[in-house]
Amino acid sequence: MMKLLKGTILILVTCLLTQCKKSSDTTTTTGGGTTAVPAVFSKFNSTVTISVEGNFVVLKSNGLPEHKSPYYQGTAWAATLYEAYNGTNPAFMINPNRIASQNLVFKIPISPAVNSTHEATPLGPIGISLNGVPLFNQYAGPSQPLTNEINSFDQYNGHPQQTGQYHYHVEPLYTTALKGKDALIGFLLDGFPVYGPKENGVTLTSANLDIYHGHTSATAEYPGGIYHYHITADAPYINGSGFYGTKGTVTQ
Repeated sequence: MMKLLKGTILILVTCLLTQCKKSSDTTTTTGGGTTAVPAVFSKFNSTVTISVEGNFVVLKSNGLPEHKSPYYQGTAWAATLYEAYNGTNPAFMINPNRIASQNLVFKIPISPAVNSTHEATPLGPIGISLNGVPLFNQYAGPSQPLTNEINSFDQYNGHPQQTGQYHYHVEPLYTTALKGKDALIGFLLDGFPVYGPKENGVTLTSANLDIYHGHTSATAEYPGGIYHYHITADAPYINGSGFYGTKGTVTQ
């Protein structure tokens, strides 16, 4: 009986400690109050630090992809993360940049809302993927298509720019292979989620989406329905004619 009682107490204490850990991971204190981080953000990997400031979720990332890449050659992580290009593009040509750690801070709305002005997406980060890597828009430069730049994408569809900031303009193949073609990929700066190219078993194209490259429907994370973007194989890939909602900020 004494052993059983001790075992029960141990289980209760363990459960309480686990719950305390869970609570500390999903709440943050701001201005004397405690605000819960929406559960959907638990899908980000452990390299992304998550908190809440007012009406914004704050996501901090070093921007380093967890998958291998030829762009890790000659870096501090080369021994474990370098991998020569082994993708399917016969025209692949590695660019001169190499992956470098970043100090990225994304602040996106907790409750995203449509913005009638639909501000155009800038060059640079327009969102963040679940592994903390930035999402970029459909241009290699101001109004320049990705026609040639796409040949520098590694086997997981990413590459670094001049400061070493690794990013995706198109489908992040490592994430969709790991989580599924219909899975949540990340969020744009306006707080609306980004999903892979499939929905209900159908591979979508831009023709299935509005001019902002999204639509409203139920998803696994939002069963009541939400506006969301989809990545497609055809341009504009992630986002079309601007943000659907009011964007937050990113510092780097």
